Amino acid sequence: MRIDWNRRWTAFLSIAAGGSTYPCALVTWFSPIGDAPCPDVGMWMVEPDLDREGKREMSLIHLDAILRAAHLIPIYGDHLVPRHFKHTRSLELFAAFYINKYADHHSHEIAF
Repeated sequence: MRIDWNRRWTAFLSIAAGGSTYPCALVTWFSPIGDAPCPDVGMWMVEPDLDREGKREMSLIHLDAILRAAHLIPIYGDHLVPRHFKHTRSLELFAAFYINKYADHHSHEIAF
């Protein structure tokens, strides 16, 4: 399998080594914006972590390291979304996101 690391923001794969198979995920790292949730919507805002070259920080991690999926909502700003916008490009086209703590019943228990 070939992954274009600069275009793909989520990937699940397995790595075989030493007779064992390790299920992994490619994750993009985010950091909170500010010290409190947005007062308008009550959700935390995050932005992607960037390396020295301005590219998003990503890591390959074992699936056991994942506690829960996060539902991110783009912070749209004042501009209209282009008519031919592809939802599959949301993570690369928006600069900041809300963490949706209302996505499921248990999300609020671990929201920081």
